[in-house]
Amino acid sequence: MLDLNNKSVLITGGTGSFGKKCTELLLHKFPSIKKIVIYSRDELKQFEMNHHTPYGKHKALRYFIGDVRDGERLKRACEGIDYIIHAAALKHVPVAEYNPMECIKTNIFGAENIINAALDCGVKKVVALSTDKAAAPINLYGATKLCSDKLFVAANNMKGNRDLTFSVVRYGNVMGSRGSVIPFFLQKRQEGILPITDAEMTRFNILLEDGVDLVLYSLENAIGGEIFVPKIPSYKITELAKAIGPDCEQKIIGIRPGEKLHEEMITITDSLNTIETGKYYIIVPNHPFKSYEDNLKEYLRHYEAQKVARGFSYNSGKNSQWLTVEELRNLIKNHIAPDFTV
Repeated sequence: MLDLNNKSVLITGGTGSFGKKCTELLLHKFPSIKKIVIYSRDELKQFEMNHHTPYGKHKALRYFIGDVRDGERLKRACEGIDYIIHAAALKHVPVAEYNPMECIKTNIFGAENIINAALDCGVKKVVALSTDKAAAPINLYGATKLCSDKLFVAANNMKGNRDLTFSVVRYGNVMGSRGSVIPFFLQKRQEGILPITDAEMTRFNILLEDGVDLVLYSLENAIGGEIFVPKIPSYKITELAKAIGPDCEQKIIGIRPGEKLHEEMITITDSLNTIETGKYYIIVPNHPFKSYEDNLKEYLRHYEAQKVARGFSYNSGKNSQWLTVEELRNLIKNHIAPDFTV
């Protein structure tokens, strides 16, 4: 059982949607947690988190201004840290396309800095957040996150005798996160028109709380190099529009550059190395000095898992779980906008 009481945790991108929810839940689940370092580069967001959240002034919290691009600052922040949760990223697709080198510096070189800091500072476990866009990427953001995932998986080969593991969690659209479709639709419905990129578009859906639970599962169970993927429901973008603005016109505006029609988290090729438990799929890393069969058996035993079928893929458009309009409304009211009505 994972116990973070009397342990120290660093969260990169700690003032983002995930970072704030993760901080809140860590303080609730582990009341004697020693320290949570909020590492981010925006002083205003740190000020707001400190002063405008019910937990912001908790005695365990430390606010570090710093960028994951700055390896020396990151190492200083990691002194005495037991666990790193790496959530910092440049993640807006159009911004990444227009500023490719900035995205590369943060998402790839930043990942390298996290790995080096963990190796040098006695960290026990690192969990990095990934994205569905890293599976068969078609835009620069997805390509940088695929590269980041590869770095964290391979980092397990360079840890030597250190008691240290690196793993990755990958999931799709986080319900209500900043810049996502639900807050956008809630705002646009006042105008009576909801812009739909494509009537066939689908998305996975995960709550922030479930994203945090997946990270904690990885911290407790990872033996090194796994990519954890949750089993979560999908929704059709047109159904979401009905849920939020049933009387609004749905205006088709066309798919945006770099945008996928359906989210994909496990490709057919990935399935060769994928196992499943009741709640999660796990993409198993290849081992440089073990056979494919022996390596796979180790992970199957550890997780009491089974191999997925040959040719399996995990795609939001081919999912077996779907959210209805009513279920979407209830989720929005209970988790995003308590005063939401239609």
